[in-house]
Amino acid sequence: MNRAWLVKSEPNAYSYEDLERDGRTPWDGVRNYQARNFMRDEMQIGDAVLFYHSNVADPAVVGVARVASEAYPDPTQFDADDPHFDPKASPDAPRWMLVDLEPLRRLTQAVPLARLKEDPALEGLALVRRGNRLSVMPVDDAHFRHVLELGGADPDAL
Repeated sequence: MNRAWLVKSEPNAYSYEDLERDGRTPWDGVRNYQARNFMRDEMQIGDAVLFYHSNVADPAVVGVARVASEAYPDPTQFDADDPHFDPKASPDAPRWMLVDLEPLRRLTQAVPLARLKEDPALEGLALVRRGNRLSVMPVDDAHFRHVLELGGADPDAL
């Protein structure tokens, strides 16, 4: 494994089930510069990704995916009919990048945010830091492995 990441998605917009159905998807619509920079500059093909369902009654890590492409321009920035359109972006000077994701496995049991917050082994996990609103964030190896174990997955089997 190279690095590990966590991505957030509202399941009514795009769920882990949608990713399993599609088999691969561009992680488009990210409009935060720090999250964009992670995708553009640091994510690499093969990196593992925790998939987190946000903005629901019980937000939780529900599955594991992998980065399946190098970063490339997010086409939604050029589409005036798309809610993620950016009039300052152009194909010659794109502002927003994305990577493709592929599903690896659904967790046997979802790992709720409340559980993540109360676990001392996850101290320092960016997701549980107060005020953290990033939709793409790095996860250190120890935290990644621990979340997988909490979800019933063997970190060495990925």
